This record gives sequence, C-alpha cells and structure tokens, in this order.
Amino acid sequence: MPKDVILTPEGLANLKAELEHLQTTRRREIAARIKEAREFGDISENAEYDDAKNEQAMVEARIAQLEEKLRSATLIDASDLGTDVVRVGSVVHVKDEGGKSNKYTIVGSAEANPAEAKLSNESPVGKALMGRKRGEEVVFGTPRGERRLKITKIDVAAR
Repeated sequence: MPKDVILTPEGLANLKAELEHLQTTRRREIAARIKEAREFGDISENAEYDDAKNEQAMVEARIAQLEEKLRSATLIDASDLGTDVVRVGSVVHVKDEGGKSNKYTIVGSAEANPAEAKLSNESPVGKALMGRKRGEEVVFGTPRGERRLKITKIDVAAR
C-alpha cells in the first residue's frame, strides 16, 4: 500500500518538471545512445550498449517512482495554513541552546532537502516541531545526543 506523499505547490511543480524531463528529453537521449551502440556491431560484448540499457532501466524506474508519488500526492495549500501551530508548509524560526537562530521549512518527505533547510515532517527535528506553538521548546534525539530548540516564530511558506 503506497503511503501518502505530502507536497507543497512548489514540490508538486518540481516533481512534474522532473517527470516531464525524464519522459521526453532523457528517453530520447538514451534511445539515441542505444541506437548508436547497436551500430557498433555485436551487442553481446558491447559495453556502450550495456551502459545505455542500464541507464534506460534507471530512468524508467525513476519515472515509475515519480508517477507513483504524484498519484498518491496530497497537496498542501499554504493559504489554508495559519501561523498558530507548526504544520507541513510552515516556516519555523528556532533558537538552539547556544542562541543560534535557524529557519526551517517543514515539507513532506518527497521534498526534503536539508541543504536548503527543508526538513521532512518525518525527520527527528520535523517530528519534534510538528503541532507545536510559538514559544514552546522541543527536545529531540540526534546521534550526538539530545538537542533543544525554542520556536521563536511561525510563518507560512512563500508561494
């Protein structure tokens, strides 16, 4: 049973764009590589052909994965969100024990990208923040031990 995928409008657009690129551009590029490799002769010992077929299999698997995510997607509308509690689509401003401020956007697991401060609602930090209010302190476990964050502000993600 596929699990529901929670997406923001931006995340939905990104997945659709990636799917479109794979279904059109990448499929054509790989088909051209396979055709070119076939022209080298015997395909049983042709490394270029094997490589192209392997790439084709990986692209087709990614296409199937994206299609499944889009089929089971639940879209979060940022305009429906309030700033009273942390939800998927919220931008949460926090301070750690050392007084350092950070800002995290809570997203579904399909959109998570820690490098862009987009945390999954299923991650340890995301789970700890979900449903909490401004001024609350959350505690969560990390490999280095327990951490504390204080929620200083809750915004709605920009559209």
